[in-house]
Amino acid sequence: MRVVRKVEAIVRDEMNRAGAVECVMPVVQPGELWSESGRFQTMGPELMRIRDRHERDFVVQPTSEEAVTDIARQDLRSYKQLPRNLYQIQTKFRDERRPRFGLMRGREFIMKDAYSFDRDEPGAKRSYQAMARAYRAIFDRFGLRYRAVAADSGAIGGDLSEEFQVIATTGEDAIVYCPGSDYAANMEKAEALAPAGPRPAPAQALTNTPTPGKATCAEVAELLHLPLARTVKSLVLATDELDAQGAVAKTQIWLLLLRGDHDMNEIKAAKVPGLNAGFRFATVPEIQAHFGTPPGYLGPIGLKRPVKVVADREVALMADWVCGANAEGHHLTGVNWGRDLPEPDVVADLRNVVAGDASPDGRGVLAIERGIEIGHIFYLGTKYSRAMNATFLDEDGKPKPFEMGCYGIGITRLPAAAIEQNHDARGIIWPDAIAPFTVVICPVGMDRSESVKTAAEALYAELLAAGVDVILDDRGERPGVMFADWELIGVPHRVTIGDKGLKDGQVEYQHRRDSTATRVPVDGIAAFVTGRLAV
Repeated sequence: MRVVRKVEAIVRDEMNRAGAVECVMPVVQPGELWSESGRFQTMGPELMRIRDRHERDFVVQPTSEEAVTDIARQDLRSYKQLPRNLYQIQTKFRDERRPRFGLMRGREFIMKDAYSFDRDEPGAKRSYQAMARAYRAIFDRFGLRYRAVAADSGAIGGDLSEEFQVIATTGEDAIVYCPGSDYAANMEKAEALAPAGPRPAPAQALTNTPTPGKATCAEVAELLHLPLARTVKSLVLATDELDAQGAVAKTQIWLLLLRGDHDMNEIKAAKVPGLNAGFRFATVPEIQAHFGTPPGYLGPIGLKRPVKVVADREVALMADWVCGANAEGHHLTGVNWGRDLPEPDVVADLRNVVAGDASPDGRGVLAIERGIEIGHIFYLGTKYSRAMNATFLDEDGKPKPFEMGCYGIGITRLPAAAIEQNHDARGIIWPDAIAPFTVVICPVGMDRSESVKTAAEALYAELLAAGVDVILDDRGERPGVMFADWELIGVPHRVTIGDKGLKDGQVEYQHRRDSTATRVPVDGIAAFVTGRLAV
């Protein structure tokens, strides 16, 4: 809790400095607000829906775009009241499918969420950039290694988005960056450039090749003694068109083609025209009806029924490739566009990038590292204000929808991320700014030595007076127990006071990362410690 409160204090300080105004919104919010935005129906099971004794719908807030938009449409009537940024530090709840790693992905958590309101798009983007600067100031103060990366907006919506990721090998997110430039994006957003063309001319004949029992691209490549990059995998999706009663009236089957060594990026696939209204993976009966074979031997040639073919950029420029023959135990080799099958209906970036791909900014190749998302900022535009009829009167006297942005920081996730980045075999190593205590005084034999007790209490009082967050371990424990406890807790600065050292006018200072202690004159230890804190 002490760490969480320090995180909150830093966030609050920088948000106030950036001109945001703190407020508080309800944890339990009326479902009717969420119905106005459409998210009551579309957000999925992560949104905890409840009913009160009168059978009215409510939600336990995972975020507060709807509530704050309701505040704005009631209280912000004129362009003269804009821009405005409201923020809260408040409990959130998301019914996560797989909560894990304690505070890292818990269902209940504390988040700082902020929302900006502007009269036009340029103003909204200025507010967005002000928050981007504030976030960098916040994360710089925490003393963590982080990257700001371009991101997809996901369920929040909007068309401009950045994530702030703490670098950690245990991170669940893949961060894509170019070591030779400022380019950085998360895996969902990172663009895979089309290879340099033109497409090579066919050099092989189309051949139906037996591949008994070989249902994956890797198995086929091994059997045929070919690089995996010569194979093409088939992924079958479906989109459903509903009638007025909500029943499925028509289903369209889609065949997505990716190189055998690449993975589909579902966020990118969801942006393909026709798939952007929502898709699902096709069922086995649907696949057999269109391809005449079960999964494992699918391909775009010899279909039983027509499908929409979407080729990844790489596949669209491949020649003499290998794919399923739509017959169990068989694959086609020497497949070529134009000669053996029509050009694809759509060519799109469908895949996750891999290390070594060309950077989209043309300044080198991409590298990948793991990260933990600790903050996310979005430019929303009028997504919520139009849906909820939240308007203000502009200078011409006409109503206009607010241009909005939203900005979140995981308050309780930050300590967990800090630990993942700062620990060793003995325990946590807190950065000074968010340590539960910045300094611990460990007096050896305090309960038996008056001189140790006097020196320890004097140093404790002096550091407190200097504004240092210090704790005095007065439990009377043995040195090994004291040291092990404080190394586990991770207090970054330790001063050890003992009779033997005091006789020589010395005490010992050791930073949590130091392998050995430093002897310091007792009359200069307070200045020495405060000097270390200023580094």
